[in-house]
Formats: sequence, structure tokens, C-alpha cells
Amino acid sequence: MSSLDIKEAIQSLSRNELRDFLDRLDDDRDAIRNRQIEEDMKLGRLDHLISVAKKEFREGKCRQM
Repeated sequence: MSSLDIKEAIQSLSRNELRDFLDRLDDDRDAIRNRQIEEDMKLGRLDHLISVAKKEFREGKCRQM
């Protein structure tokens, strides 16, 4: 299936079908993003950002949510 076929299929959806499709797409995108964050954390890619955030919190430069 080409990208044009996909585009045409999406355009042919009813309003309810489109909403359901977009909801599922958002869920899939969230799951992919969460897996990437988990992988980055395991590999230490976020360690520096976490350290900076903790330091700024201790210094009162931000507040707890």
C-alpha cells in the first residue's frame, strides 16, 4: 500500500471512523515514545538532564508539580 493509498483511505473515513483511527494512532505514538524514553533511561542518555533538573529543584529554580 502506498502513502497515496493510505491518504485516500483516511480521507474516505467517516467522522467517527476518523476519530477512532486518530485515537489509535495517538496511542501507538505514545507507546513508541514511552519505549524510547525507557531505552534512553536504561542507556543513561537522560542522566545529565535528570541531574540538572534535580540540581535546579534543590536550588529553588523550579517547583514540584
